[in-house]
Amino acid sequence: MISTTSNQTSNLLIQIDIKMKKKITNIPISLFEIEEDGFHLFIEAMVNGNKARLLVDTGASKTVFDKTKIIQLLGLNQEEPEFEPSPHLSAGLGTNTMESNLVTLDRFQIGDLVLTDFEAVVLDINHVNISYDMLGHSGIDGVLGSDILKLYNAVIYYKKKMLKLYF
Repeated sequence: MISTTSNQTSNLLIQIDIKMKKKITNIPISLFEIEEDGFHLFIEAMVNGNKARLLVDTGASKTVFDKTKIIQLLGLNQEEPEFEPSPHLSAGLGTNTMESNLVTLDRFQIGDLVLTDFEAVVLDINHVNISYDMLGHSGIDGVLGSDILKLYNAVIYYKKKMLKLYF
């Protein structure tokens, strides 16, 4: 009889799940030092063929795009963008709660992983970009959240500056 702890069983299941995936993509990460001992991680992705700079946020439940930036990335009418209202209020990103919208991306590419008809949250995160600007860093188009990180068994390699996704 083999005895395993809950943690060992969990690790084994993760290893089996990763092995069942057929492809791996390695996405370069750029690190930005926020304070003397803290970092933010960024990747580049493609939204409908346009480059997007995303903050990797393991604490974000969903992938989010800034309202102004997604309008530009998708080439939408800035006066009347076509977003679907979200029934949920969003928390986080330096706010208590805020109204959010949804957008369906025809093509969302992260490394070699291509997602079609991907539903993302749209928020006004201009305050985040103002903070980055004050720190002398370029802003972000959005946030890569745990919806994708968990689904594709994300592994972050700090030493190699690499985000690995299994699909």
